[in-house]
Amino acid sequence: MDPEPIGRTSAWDQVEFVCGQTRLEHAALVPEIRLHLAHEALSIWEATTALVPKRPGDGRGDTPPFPFWAFAWAGGQALARYILDRPETVHDRSVLDVGSGSGIVAISAALAGARHVTAVDVDPLAAVAIGLNAEANGVDLSVALSDMLGGFGQDADVVLAGDLFYERWLADRAIDFLVRTEQRGALVLLGDLGRPYLPRERLIPLASYDVPGTQALEDADVKRSTVWRFASPSMQRP
Repeated sequence: MDPEPIGRTSAWDQVEFVCGQTRLEHAALVPEIRLHLAHEALSIWEATTALVPKRPGDGRGDTPPFPFWAFAWAGGQALARYILDRPETVHDRSVLDVGSGSGIVAISAALAGARHVTAVDVDPLAAVAIGLNAEANGVDLSVALSDMLGGFGQDADVVLAGDLFYERWLADRAIDFLVRTEQRGALVLLGDLGRPYLPRERLIPLASYDVPGTQALEDADVKRSTVWRFASPSMQRP
């Protein structure tokens, strides 16, 4: 998908912005994947705020858009690692990666042999970054600049989400979406380090990883992150 202009910013300027604010590097836990990554949160947030208009009405008020796409978050890395180590999870299946950010989870699914992968995000710069990162890793995937949390995950066989539960308003919408998606028969997998609004009562743990290099975003340089299966109450362990 070609990037859409942001205000007066052209699609080409967006590509230059992403490349200029980041460096192409291997993800710490997933060295098979290279991403355009930033190393300092405040400076790129300020630069992004100057480029992208604030988006009222999305639950965040006047909060400037944070460049989630510029970092390899611990939950996303854990989920990507899980998929690459267990390619049968997505092999020859259609995959939807919600809140894709940098695209690391979507890229891992493509590398693992998914039949088709769609990476979804609401941030226009995330769409640009995902496209660049997919190209850097030699994979083909679709990018949707869209809010899909009101739907059923299209017809994807597998729905993936990393680090969605850091704010209540987003977690509430995400949980409703995942319930609908799981109930229609999709396999729903989450990667999360234990954010405040993680719906633990609906989760089955599958694997945990120590994700290094998180000091710029978290309170420690190594964060323990878990891959969970989102399940209906009937599937929960006693």
